[in-house]
Amino acid sequence: MQSFAERAARLTETALAVALIALMLAVVVQVVASALDVNPLLRLSGSVPLIGGAVTLNSMLDLQWHLLVCLGLLPAGLVWQRNAHVRVDFLYQHYSPAWKARLDLMGNLTFALPFFALILPASVGFMQRAWRSDEGSRNGGLEDLWLIKSVLPMGLGLVALYVALETLRLIRAAR
Repeated sequence: MQSFAERAARLTETALAVALIALMLAVVVQVVASALDVNPLLRLSGSVPLIGGAVTLNSMLDLQWHLLVCLGLLPAGLVWQRNAHVRVDFLYQHYSPAWKARLDLMGNLTFALPFFALILPASVGFMQRAWRSDEGSRNGGLEDLWLIKSVLPMGLGLVALYVALETLRLIRAAR
């Protein structure tokens, strides 16, 4: 039976795969529509959250950037959870498991935890400013930019959660 973390990781991977396909489709649609000089692509009868009143070339370009941000940031927590991040392995591989745990613990306490203590409140403030000002694209792109800006604290929060869980595991392993 899969654990909750494994099921959540599998669901995240599936969502990211769908987002990657959506990104590729958005690129194709934007390139074809641009070549055919078709703009707007679709007019809507009313205003739809995030999209507004029409799907335009600029909104397709904004969508590409938004999906790219999600595809770049959200998997970072999974990379950390699976211990697949970069380190200097040619030195690390010769240490005993207890010393590896101590080294990783020192890295988490020295670099990761202070980083998240500073960046998480700043990223939440960044998103809140966009929410309060009802920020949208100035060039006919997507509206409700707070939505994409919320990915920053969400993605960083996921990585911080994995770092905190890993730090707890490392404290036990370092003994």
